[in-house]
Formats: sequence, C-alpha cells, structure tokens
Amino acid sequence: MNTQQRSYLSETAEQIKPSGIRRFFDLATQMDNVISLGVGEPDFITPWNVIEASFHSLEQGYTAYTANAGLLELRQEISKYLRNNYEVEYNPENQVIVTVGASQAIDLALRAVLNPGEEVIVIEPCFVSYAPAVTLAGGKPVIVHTSAEDDFKVQPEQIEAAITSKTKAVIVCSPNNPTGTLLAKEELIKIATVIEKHDLLVISDEIYAELTYDEAFTSFSAIEGMMKRTILISGFSKAFAMTGWRLGYAVGPKEIIAAMTKIHQYTIMCAPTMAQHGALEALRNGNTSVQEMKTSYRQRRNFVVKALKDIGISCHLPGGAFYVFPSIKKTGLTSEKFAEELLKKEKVAVVPGNVFGESGEGYIRCSYATSLKQLDESMKRIDRFIHEQV
Repeated sequence: MNTQQRSYLSETAEQIKPSGIRRFFDLATQMDNVISLGVGEPDFITPWNVIEASFHSLEQGYTAYTANAGLLELRQEISKYLRNNYEVEYNPENQVIVTVGASQAIDLALRAVLNPGEEVIVIEPCFVSYAPAVTLAGGKPVIVHTSAEDDFKVQPEQIEAAITSKTKAVIVCSPNNPTGTLLAKEELIKIATVIEKHDLLVISDEIYAELTYDEAFTSFSAIEGMMKRTILISGFSKAFAMTGWRLGYAVGPKEIIAAMTKIHQYTIMCAPTMAQHGALEALRNGNTSVQEMKTSYRQRRNFVVKALKDIGISCHLPGGAFYVFPSIKKTGLTSEKFAEELLKKEKVAVVPGNVFGESGEGYIRCSYATSLKQLDESMKRIDRFIHEQV
C-alpha cells in the first residue's frame, strides 16, 4: 500500500510565489504608527460624483448582469475617451471588453493568445503579476532586464536579442510600475520596429496613462502599424481612485477581443454592474478630479525625489505613475533586508525591489500616493535609518 501523502495541488500553483507586495503590506497592518509607502493605491477616495452615479444606478434598479463584454454605453465611452485623449479609435461593438480590473484583462489577453510553451518577453523590473500570469496561461516568461543607468528604459536590441521562434508577445508597461519610467514616442517607435520585424503582439499596460508629469503620454496603439498588433490594457483604479471597484478594460483586434470575451463568459460572466455605471460617470465628468490628483502627485514626486537625494540616495526622476525606485546599494543590505529592518526599526513600509524581478535587487519601491505630511515624516525616518547603516 502506498503511504505517501498525495498532493492535490497542481505543480504550477505550487511553484508560483505569493506576492511580495502583499507580504509587506500585511506586516505593516499588524503594527502601530506605520507609514506605508508600500501598496500602489491612491490615498484619495473615489470622487463623489462617481460614487453618487453608482448609488443612483442601484436606485434605478440596475442590479442584473450586463452583456459579457460590458455595458455597450460604457464601451462607447471608453472608445470615445481613448480617441479624444490618445488618438486611438476602437469599435465599441467588437473591440472593447470591460473586465474585473486591469489584472483580469492581462490574464484574459494571455490566455486568449498563448499556446502551450509559447514565450512572452517580460521587461523587468515589472508589476509582480506579469510572469506568473504568463505561466498560468501555459506560456513561458522570458525576462529582459533594464538598469538605472538607462533610467530603466528597455533598449530595442535587448528585446530583439530575447526573441526566439517561440516568442509570441511582449508586455510593455509605460508609465512603469515599479520605476515610474515613461517611454517617449520615439522610444516606442524603435520598439515597434522590432515588433513588426518579428511579427509579434504587444500587451501594453497603460493603467497609469493619465498620470504623467513632464512629457505627453503616447499609447503603443497610436504608433503606426501597431493597432493591429496591440492589446491595450487600462482601467479606472489609478487615475480615478477606484481601486476597490475592480474595473478595467482591454481594447484590441476584434478576433482577440472575441476570444477574451469567450473566456470571460465562462470565468466571470461580466464586471460588476454598479461599478460600470460609476465608470460611466468617471469618463464623462471625472477629468477635473483626475487633474487635481495629478497636480498633487507631481508635487509629492518632486518632494520625495529631492528628499531622497538630500539623504544621499540615488533616485531617477520618474516620468509617471506614483512610485520612486531609489537605490539602497550603498547600505550593503539586500532589498529584502533593508525593507524588513526599516519596517522594524522605523516603522516605514516599502517594497523590496527584488519582488519586481532580479534587476530590482538593490532598490526599493516607495509609493508617494500619501499625504505630504506622511511623506515628510517617512523621509526623516528613512534618513535616520540610512545613517545608522553607513
């Protein structure tokens, strides 16, 4: 008789590591007087007009399922919003799908396009879910590293060097999480040349598109010849301060959106109805709130980068999102050790850079989506901690 305990977990599920971001967030919530610069979430509450629109939809009885792809009215507004802001136009009838956050849109996109064993180029440092999502979709993530010397901007020749006969797609995130790096139009054009040459797809995560500070944002779909090759991912969490609403979207070639919708039908059915009505209001009348939040983020970014440099920490100026990614190499500590000791000794929660990939080792991610008062105090605590180390 076989007495060995049988495992009921899949090998894939067993091998995937839990999110390093959530680990430090969970640790921080168990302590008093902690300033959290960890989770990538606006400190603003959702604008009241959006909340009110959602309440009103409930009062009007909109509590049933929507179409699998989302409310047609919302898809029309998404199409209009992208056309007016980023000069890309999609048919709301068959090129737009509303999802449960941008994360689900990424998952759907990968599952819709990947065959077992096909490769996806993942540019690090990057959002923690990209490589696991590729693996869960049956693909193989191929990592390309960026460096602070290039402001964490990927070079076209790096992408080309990673391409094999099995390469299917490249995931691009600009502005980037965790580095805040924004790719300029001319840099996207150079990447697009490689994409075209090798007949690849691009999954372009543009969730931080509205939050750019010094240069205009360019959508990858707006690059000549790239609309037919791009699955554009975005949502309402970051710019509209709607993280808990869990609402995102994807736009792209109609055959890919159709495949994503089929998977969506069987796994989710549709995104929450009340959240979709809130998103309608956000797109129609949310720009003033977005601009106010953006102005505040720019002020905070400038404050934090200057404070870090005054402390003696190297940090590039991020072009977008709400993160800085400073180097802590001078302390001699690993990213993990630095974050653990900083939390324990000074009660400041940051995310170790290595959770975003190997090229993040020696860095930490600090979110400046918190008040200037909290940021000022956190910089004082980091300064004190740094000078104890060096």
